[in-house]
Amino acid sequence: MVMGLLLFTTLLSADMLPGSAKLTKAEINSVVKEAYLHYKDLNEGKNADYIKALAEVDSKLFGITVVDRDGNVYEYGDTRAVVSIQSISKVFTLALVMSERGAAFVQEKVGVNATGLPFNSIIAIEQHNGSPSNPFVNAGAIATTSWVKAKDSKERWRKIMANMDMFAGKNLSFNQRVYHSEVNDNKRNQAIAKLLDAYGRMGSDPLAATTVYTKQCSVNVSSHDLAVMSATIANHGINPVTKQRVIPAQYTQKIMAVMATAGLYDNAGVWLYETGLPAKSGVGGGIMAIVPGQFGIAVVSPPLDKYGNSVRAQRAIAYIVNKLGLNPYAK
Repeated sequence: MVMGLLLFTTLLSADMLPGSAKLTKAEINSVVKEAYLHYKDLNEGKNADYIKALAEVDSKLFGITVVDRDGNVYEYGDTRAVVSIQSISKVFTLALVMSERGAAFVQEKVGVNATGLPFNSIIAIEQHNGSPSNPFVNAGAIATTSWVKAKDSKERWRKIMANMDMFAGKNLSFNQRVYHSEVNDNKRNQAIAKLLDAYGRMGSDPLAATTVYTKQCSVNVSSHDLAVMSATIANHGINPVTKQRVIPAQYTQKIMAVMATAGLYDNAGVWLYETGLPAKSGVGGGIMAIVPGQFGIAVVSPPLDKYGNSVRAQRAIAYIVNKLGLNPYAK
């Protein structure tokens, strides 16, 4: 018994990470660097150009960060360079509403099924009798934002921002340029919100909720920030850096389930097939993925594929997952 204990202690002292399939810190660092070097010169995809402020972001930005459940950070590249969070923000507003109202409320009022249609589809609402379908398409995200408990839009925005700050373990900045670029051109989202309101699916004024939703998409994040935020979900709701509980543990599995089925727009099935990981992308160029109980992985790289997902981010995360054997379906 003593020898076994000594052996276990020796393994830990050699930088073994508990619960990480006997991976060492050196191995993780090496693979993160490999992924960066392997894809840094990849020139596929292009910045989102339907939002002027996104089109102007440096397309060469490329940062990879992995954060484990103990708060250890492994990163390489432009890991502190920021882009707007965009649709990745939907994950954290979902977490807030779930914390306030419960998982059953989200399932009933918003839905948790993939649409099989583009993220900004109006047809999907009509096909599903007014249901937004899930919190990660625009209809579901705007509806989710509308259900944050608040006396007015100002309070709703403050709560959403404070919630994202807690997930990141820091005060995130707001990108006024991106916000003004989007808020003056969000008529489709306004129409979606009005349609949902006609079906009785909105928890507050539809146009005000759309404005708050646009604000939450305009928060700046780096790959480092996103990795801490995703690691908080991987760590059952406790931020591994600040050690603060951000969301009740029972909701993290629900959030990851929706990420698995709808996180990468209408290409989510291919992503899950190739990596096995719940993930969420944003047209700002970020993707965050979760290895349940172990890691948050995030990459920032603005050029997108035809589905609106970062090309380098998908390749880099898949590389790390395959190299380190992190696909949960392969266990």
